[in-house]
Amino acid sequence: MKVHFIAIGGSAMHNLAIALHLKGYNVTGSDDSIFEPSKSRLKKYGLHPEKIGWDRSRISDDIDCVILGMHAKEDNLELEEAKKKSIKIYSYPEFIYEMSKEKTRVVIGGSHGKTSITAMVLHVLSNNGISVDYMVGAQLKGFETMVHLTEENDFILLEGDEYLSSPIDRRPKFHLYKPNIALLSGISWDHINVFPSKEEYSKQFEFFLDTITSGGVIVYNQSDSALSEMVLNCSNSLRKLEYSVPNHFIENGISYLSTDEGDLPLKIFGEHNLSNLSGAKLICQLMGVHEEEFNQSIITFEGADKRLEPLLLENDRAFFKDFAHSPSKVKATTKAIKNQFKNRKLITLLELHTFSSLNENFIGEYRDTLKRADIKILFYDPSAVEKKGLKNISETKIKNAFNDNNLIVFSNSNLLMNFLKEHEYVNSNLLFMSSGNYASLNLDEIKDLVKNS
Repeated sequence: MKVHFIAIGGSAMHNLAIALHLKGYNVTGSDDSIFEPSKSRLKKYGLHPEKIGWDRSRISDDIDCVILGMHAKEDNLELEEAKKKSIKIYSYPEFIYEMSKEKTRVVIGGSHGKTSITAMVLHVLSNNGISVDYMVGAQLKGFETMVHLTEENDFILLEGDEYLSSPIDRRPKFHLYKPNIALLSGISWDHINVFPSKEEYSKQFEFFLDTITSGGVIVYNQSDSALSEMVLNCSNSLRKLEYSVPNHFIENGISYLSTDEGDLPLKIFGEHNLSNLSGAKLICQLMGVHEEEFNQSIITFEGADKRLEPLLLENDRAFFKDFAHSPSKVKATTKAIKNQFKNRKLITLLELHTFSSLNENFIGEYRDTLKRADIKILFYDPSAVEKKGLKNISETKIKNAFNDNNLIVFSNSNLLMNFLKEHEYVNSNLLFMSSGNYASLNLDEIKDLVKNS
């Protein structure tokens, strides 16, 4: 089978391309820009396009189907040619469903925690010798590629993203999977460029519940009252299993899980991560893992890549980076570090990078999200605001949105670096939060700064 990828460089797209190549498919692809790590991985498997850019001639008559990535535009030359030749066009979630129609589909969804929960489940299944197919939107430690497709595995584990499927398919990705087992970690408004109101965003999750196969299972975070109400009012015939933060305690900067087998030390921390752990446990049990097996496996889980990732851990200080960017994630991550190290000063740096976070109609959602930090720094790049076609937000508006007059706002990375150099980090934690590039700062230089100050 010959498959052509339009926008092959995307995170999920390049992983799917590699997975199909490993299955023996004839895979080609194109893109107008490909960055690391996609670039190196595609080159490793001989899938990197010879030339960057779009070219109608790539759409040959012998192509069986095209997989279209969200990065491409609706008027893409190759897409137009594929339509002209009546070649079947899939979005990647559509194609994943086609590949998994005969499997038990397990979908992990929610505004936050998707990657962490999926990573926990994969870690536990791997530790217990249970082989499954999977698709994860982010790179996880210990995995070469984040899409794995076989003929023989009974289960497929899918990270269920609520963003759009492709330029010509405006359905959220997780609407296409039709899960037998699903998890929702919580609902917190995001993607304002696609869902301009909280109500419209929430409706996508209501619809998702209706896509679960009748007689299937929904696992949901009980602590999210709006989600709980939505699940309980859902008319779809489902088994409903709730979860919440498990019994635990913190001692000397380590979180312990309280179980029937005793107190188990964890390598992760924070109530949001412990809540994710509870959800992952229920999913693993539904996939055939006993509770004792789960507990013995989860104690070696070190966290998903870029999620509360420690870059420096010393006796009296630490430096963390986190993918947190939406309001709920920023609040949860800040709270987690402050609770874990109660006697240390917490210095936070949040980079506003996404379309939603830089939008004056959305920024008020960040109200009080940094209130637990002792020193609160915010960075945004005015050029990023301009590229997204947004109005520049004044420093006063930003402080009002966060409800914090002590917020220190930077739009110049050199000035930010000078500010960080002025501080001592004795008995302190430094936390960087961004879905971008952390204000283009050299994180190794920051690590040395924290360590040696």
